[in-house]
Amino acid sequence: MRSVISGLSFVTAVVIAAVSLGLSAAEPVVGPVIMSNGPVILPPEGSYNLNPDEHYKVSIDIGDTAEFPGDINRKLVSVARFLNMHAQAGIPKDNIEFAIVVHGKAVSDFLTDESYQARFNDVNPNTTLISELQSAGVDIYLCSQTAAFRNIGFDEFHGGVTIALSAMTSHVRLEQEGYRLIPF
Repeated sequence: MRSVISGLSFVTAVVIAAVSLGLSAAEPVVGPVIMSNGPVILPPEGSYNLNPDEHYKVSIDIGDTAEFPGDINRKLVSVARFLNMHAQAGIPKDNIEFAIVVHGKAVSDFLTDESYQARFNDVNPNTTLISELQSAGVDIYLCSQTAAFRNIGFDEFHGGVTIALSAMTSHVRLEQEGYRLIPF
């Protein structure tokens, strides 16, 4: 079976695997970039997509937190979904650079487990997804102004988060570096 699948597109291989497991094409598929989250419903073959031969730089703004305590930030799930769906559709993982700009209420979602526990008396539901996103090469820029005005020490954030002068500064610099902002 492996030799048969190796000659197929990744999407076709996923559909074959889903059908062999009794799943319909309308059932969400997770992976192959982020395995814990980012479910994708497979589109029809030939759907409008990115060019697999191009290199893309993409950014997203995260200013809000999850609607309910204990939930994962919906925009982090969107980043995982973006990476997974394009990989499933045949866009090489190395052809997408992704940056997250964090400010406002969302900064709490990027706290270490210890700091989150101390502030909210609960575990940080975002930790696993943040780690997976960073392992996939996603850069995270956090607004120092928000952190300071919310009395959060810079050492209270998840490792690998880059402290930026401001979220606005991050957006301007990322745009200058060729990143395209996802506007929602």
